[in-house]
Amino acid sequence: MSQESESKTRKQRINTKLKSLNWQIIKYRDGFDTSALQCHAVEEYPTANGPADYALFVKGRLLGFVEAKKVAVGAQNVLEQAKRYSRGVFNGIGNWRGYRVPFLYSTNGENIYFLDVRGELNIFREIASFHTADALTEMFEHDQASSYTRLQNTRIKQIERLRPYQEKAIAATESAIVKGKRAMLVAMATGTGKTFLTVAQIYRLLEAKVAKRILFLVDRRALAAQAVRTFASFNTPRGNKFNQEYEVYSQRFQKEDFGDDEQFDPQVLPSSYLTTPQASHTFVYVSTIQRMSINLFGKGSVDVGIEGDIDDESDAEKFDIPIHAFDLIIADECHRGYTTKETSVWRNTLDYFDGLKIGLTATPAVNTLSLFKEVVYRYTTEEAIADGYLVDYEPVYIYSDIRINGAFLQEGEQVGVIDTETGEEIYDELEDEREFSTADIERKITVPDSNRKIIEEIAEYAEKHQEETGRFPRILIFAVNDLPHRSHADQIVGICKEVFGRGDDFVQKITGSPSVDRPLQKIREFRNRPQPKVAVTVDMLTTGVDIPSLEFIVFMRPVKSRILWVQMLGRGTRLCDEINKTHFKIFDCFGGSLIEYFANTTDLKIEPPAKDPVPVGQVIQKIYQNIDRDYHLKSLVKRLHRIDRGMNHEARARFADYIPDGDMGRFAGELTERIERDFTNTLNLLQDAGFQDLLENYPRAKQTFIIAYQQEDTVSSEVMIKGQKAEDYLDSFCRFVRENPEQIEAIAILLQRPRDWKTAALNELREKLGQNQFREPELQRATQLVHNKALADIISIVKRAARADEPIYTAVERIERAIASVMVGKSFNQEQLKWLGYIQEHLVQNLTIEMDDFEYAPIFERVGGKGKAKKVFSGGLEALIDEINAAIAA
Repeated sequence: MSQESESKTRKQRINTKLKSLNWQIIKYRDGFDTSALQCHAVEEYPTANGPADYALFVKGRLLGFVEAKKVAVGAQNVLEQAKRYSRGVFNGIGNWRGYRVPFLYSTNGENIYFLDVRGELNIFREIASFHTADALTEMFEHDQASSYTRLQNTRIKQIERLRPYQEKAIAATESAIVKGKRAMLVAMATGTGKTFLTVAQIYRLLEAKVAKRILFLVDRRALAAQAVRTFASFNTPRGNKFNQEYEVYSQRFQKEDFGDDEQFDPQVLPSSYLTTPQASHTFVYVSTIQRMSINLFGKGSVDVGIEGDIDDESDAEKFDIPIHAFDLIIADECHRGYTTKETSVWRNTLDYFDGLKIGLTATPAVNTLSLFKEVVYRYTTEEAIADGYLVDYEPVYIYSDIRINGAFLQEGEQVGVIDTETGEEIYDELEDEREFSTADIERKITVPDSNRKIIEEIAEYAEKHQEETGRFPRILIFAVNDLPHRSHADQIVGICKEVFGRGDDFVQKITGSPSVDRPLQKIREFRNRPQPKVAVTVDMLTTGVDIPSLEFIVFMRPVKSRILWVQMLGRGTRLCDEINKTHFKIFDCFGGSLIEYFANTTDLKIEPPAKDPVPVGQVIQKIYQNIDRDYHLKSLVKRLHRIDRGMNHEARARFADYIPDGDMGRFAGELTERIERDFTNTLNLLQDAGFQDLLENYPRAKQTFIIAYQQEDTVSSEVMIKGQKAEDYLDSFCRFVRENPEQIEAIAILLQRPRDWKTAALNELREKLGQNQFREPELQRATQLVHNKALADIISIVKRAARADEPIYTAVERIERAIASVMVGKSFNQEQLKWLGYIQEHLVQNLTIEMDDFEYAPIFERVGGKGKAKKVFSGGLEALIDEINAAIAA
């Protein structure tokens, strides 16, 4: 290939591609009349700057140049040559900053690069194929600037029911489009309404004529059906439904996919809309990624559906689809792609179309960002919980000896042996002992007693939940597998039916297995009907499916993917006003190891459950004292939202004595702003004794469930930190500190030479501790659990490890003590006291201070920096900070 000449590349590769799109290739000759050329690629077309390899004429207009190189040459930078020809053409059809031909291509026969020179902000992009003549005509005649102006001049608030963060997401996306971005990612927490947001976004882009042919890609038929229903129910600003103003098409569904609504009749996309796109077409097409991949590349491009026949696209066929068939592609739940194969399906499909691309995900990952370039808007789970749009969570740690340590079978033990091909079971007596690791459980061996005891433990929580709330919780259990003749899901279903004892319909398996009848219908029933109350799945309900009433999520399946973990948790975060849902519970059946593994890798920060929640009065007092105010304010807002969802009508009437209409949800949403705007009056209200008593003892609609940890046989509850109990983790840290006072300089400084405490010592301390599996967050959490002290500073943790009688302080407490000790016996004027306040504020965040900090830290820069500080302290600044550092470390 490296020896292939340019002429051969042009003849065998480039010409072939052009001809496949109906371009007629002809040679230029003198006296050529170009006005009659309809769809022609003219070779060696002359310009003042040399001959262009191909000039593309459509209906007598010169719309493009193609510059060709041999296959061994990289084609990207060759666009510069095409630019030169565009500036030197004799009969251009316009003038855009000196360019006379609008559409430029460079190619080596394999890679094709394209640039529309008309827009000053436009940059080149790689495309999958050349454009057709119709595509060039449509691009040339489209008034992009007017579309952008219409978009910017149309108020987002015209669309009803948009939440503030959804409005921000739309604004951020549209701003990126106007700035010339071609690919962008919107990252929004699961359950925050990505599909509704997308429908609103699509409507605005259609109205402004920014896009006309829109492809909405999902990764499952259930999500496709859900999206089609969302379009059909969307109210436009004109008072119509979306599909009354614009055509909405989909793939073919089974009737039961839409439940009992016999009136709803989704329209199937005519194949001509794919193969022969028209400028007059304006529509939305909802399709699975698997189906579109088959349409583009054939049946060999995708595997069977994610869990089997549920996403079977056997009726799909391959078409000849031009790259301009869609001018906007929106990929929902585009985080999918747990294997290289799945990722390549997304990439190949998205890369094929030459259109704007918007990705929607709750969990941005490296492969997702590579497809969509950058996150233009982000709304995290923590933000949504704080704003009251999602519910909080409570973790329950289920310890099973089998799940943690594996299984050891003794010689002579009787076991059942299953033939995995036929399902035949024979009974055998082991001739020798055998050991199975935890990874073998449910893959090579199953222990029914283990599964039963775990379900019995969960059943106790469920019964207590019903006693407290008057309802049995809707439970989703993730099983390891659903394989024929050794299905973990089947075993769990059977055990649940026996343990819960509420009839056969009470528990259902919902997987893609051929043994599951109408799984999409079962999903709908699980979401909307009284039964089933318990669903057992493997993968099918991990993403996208909206079941707001879920209250228990049980992990009997180990998870290693961060993306999958967040998506699985997202099944529980949705609000459900019908049941006054205040939170959901996570059951980690691996001793808390899943939660620990993902604790610092997701936007959903799982914290160990506190046995005794801090009284709300103490939280308010911390806010009043400005002790880690942001943290405690967020904590208070979360509690107020939970109160709002848990109180009854009597509580609202009693709260009305303190807040407008007793509307706790609105009060919680406005609290941060109220504190900033009117701190004194807001804190007077929060500190009112009657109001605080009502916050603790308000009349509840239903009692919230309190998690209890107990031991029973091989099942118990534990909070784990790095695979250890909190006490054991701190014991190992104590040994580490006592054995390394000389090897780690920072420890020696803290214990022996506090006057040498500097920023470098603090940085070394954190680095060395982290390298030895003692990260500050884990040490703080263990200290809180063992010593009931939240947010302990790293200095206290190290000193306490070395000497058992050392007090434990937070950073705020430590700095307050240090500053107070320095001030003893000295007098400071008002300006010096003000600067000591700046120093104290800096130290709470940093635990040390250096002279250079006065030069670069924003808090000091704003008030004059190092020069001003030296002047204020009359030359004694260096001695002062040495004394302060020593007091901090003392």
